[in-house]
Amino acid sequence: MLKVFNANYKQELVGERILTNPSHYAYLKISEGCDRPCSFCAIPLMRGGHVSKPMEQLVLEAKNLAKQGTKELLLIAQDSTYYGLDIYKKRNLAELLQRLSDVNGIEWIRLHYAFPAGFPMDVLDVMAERSNICNYLDIPLQHASSRMLQSMRRGITREKTEELLDRIRTKVPGIAIRTTMIAGHPGESEQDFQELLDFVERSRFDRLVVFTYSHEDDTHSFTMEDDVPEDVKQERMEAVMEVQQAISLELNKQKIGKTFKVMVDRREGGNFIGRTESDSPEVDNEVIIETDEYLRIGDFINVTINAASEFDLTGNVTLSTQIKS
Repeated sequence: MLKVFNANYKQELVGERILTNPSHYAYLKISEGCDRPCSFCAIPLMRGGHVSKPMEQLVLEAKNLAKQGTKELLLIAQDSTYYGLDIYKKRNLAELLQRLSDVNGIEWIRLHYAFPAGFPMDVLDVMAERSNICNYLDIPLQHASSRMLQSMRRGITREKTEELLDRIRTKVPGIAIRTTMIAGHPGESEQDFQELLDFVERSRFDRLVVFTYSHEDDTHSFTMEDDVPEDVKQERMEAVMEVQQAISLELNKQKIGKTFKVMVDRREGGNFIGRTESDSPEVDNEVIIETDEYLRIGDFINVTINAASEFDLTGNVTLSTQIKS
């Protein structure tokens, strides 16, 4: 298999990676496993406890990716905010972000899967200071009712969640926040669900995905009765998404007439498709770029938005098309 990708296993061992996704962005896994006790999640059973990758290894990997033409790093983990506790005896995500930010050629760094309980606030200081760390945060909240959060063993309440969101938005104005929610966890009452719906409506997330609860073997939730009927789970999921779609459309319409730095991801049909700083590949909004010019995949360009839907933007390349690295 290594020969197919012209790989050298010795280089692989010291940090070289072969990219199977487009080379202008790459996923950088900063840790493996999880120590969180979330009632619905089987990841600790499958992946084991949290193990951070040494910072030097990650920086080396980032440098090698940059040499291959990677411009965007998407930091991923089962729990990115736990990074460093095992090997450095402290939450060390902020320092990791600083060191990755110093890597020549990396223009965007995007943080995924930040656990809300015990969120390291110094991460926000680095995000605000460093221009190549995207004002973007993927922070799965899963619910808003304090009763359900306790049942889910999330280690946080609705009040603390709202306080955290306020602090994030104060420290990093304009930050795009992506989250996930679960509808129909065992014991979720109509009142719990209405709390969730109200929370989503008032929080105005830039991106939100909601899943229906799935009864997973050997999880703590599996010991509970799966008492929310499937049709009710589906109705609740659809109700949350209906609220979010209206929010997404309103937020996107506010971008009409504004110009954004956009990364060109691919060509599709007669148009090029890209993303703004507020969007992660494959899961978030895309920008449909209307232009007669040829655009290079992986380049950054300025796009002025002229139309918007719930999940996509459409725009024209400005006169100053390519942004030099």
